[in-house]
Amino acid sequence: MAIKKVGVIGAGTMGQGIAEMLASKGLDVYLIESSEERLTYGMQMIELNLDKQIEKWALTQAEKKLILNRIHKGKGYHDLTCCELVIESITEDLDSKKQVFKQLDEICDEKVIIASNTSTLSLTELASVTSHPERVIGLHFIYPVSKIDLVEIVRGLKTSDATFDATKEFVDEVIQKKGIMVFESPGFVTTRLICLFINEALHVLEEGVASAEDIDSAMRIGYSFQNGPFEMADRFGLDSVLAALDRMFREYGELKYRPSIVLKKMVRAGHLGVKSGVGFFKYDKDGDRI
Repeated sequence: MAIKKVGVIGAGTMGQGIAEMLASKGLDVYLIESSEERLTYGMQMIELNLDKQIEKWALTQAEKKLILNRIHKGKGYHDLTCCELVIESITEDLDSKKQVFKQLDEICDEKVIIASNTSTLSLTELASVTSHPERVIGLHFIYPVSKIDLVEIVRGLKTSDATFDATKEFVDEVIQKKGIMVFESPGFVTTRLICLFINEALHVLEEGVASAEDIDSAMRIGYSFQNGPFEMADRFGLDSVLAALDRMFREYGELKYRPSIVLKKMVRAGHLGVKSGVGFFKYDKDGDRI
């Protein structure tokens, strides 16, 4: 089955990135949100990101127009009935995601692949509310979606070989990213490792070993990281990092996953990183460091 039309549920940071990337690959994208206001905001942010690429000579006005023309503002779940693949990318809340999967199962043909962009939740549990759990799979994209050429393809307990093969072909051939197969496990590979890296950096900061700026410089310059652990956390969203660590701590029961108190204080203060304009560093409305 050729995948030419893809539904994306959720127009937050990840949903925006996924929709833009898919449209840039020539696919028709149907973007769904819980309200017209959130959907409009998501589209505005996609356009803003495309404008930033034009400023950097990475894109032309004609290419921007083509990408935007391929992203359709969906009015509801019924607009997804024409899609061969639907990717859920809402907030990391199990009950909310289950509700989405239940609705998708009712309206989508049984051949349609239903995927989640979750970074920590159980695909088996999400699939349990559907009548066709064999077509449920994880597609964990990494932020920023357009620049990171890796996708974790996560198999739930009942994910069929046919679903995995079709998804792997889509990732490798259509959107031209490297797909790695991951069996269900809290945090999968990338979230599990990167959150531990960030958490350990937080402990180093707590102990007064070095400043956030110097820790970031050490890892960026010394080990060729694109961003240091603190800027990385700011870009992921400190609330997202905390939620991932909390879930892994509950699932694994190991102290190494227990979130740093500094991270908890930052989230309580509303210092969430790029999305709030301030985290460990300050950012302008375009998400650039100040």
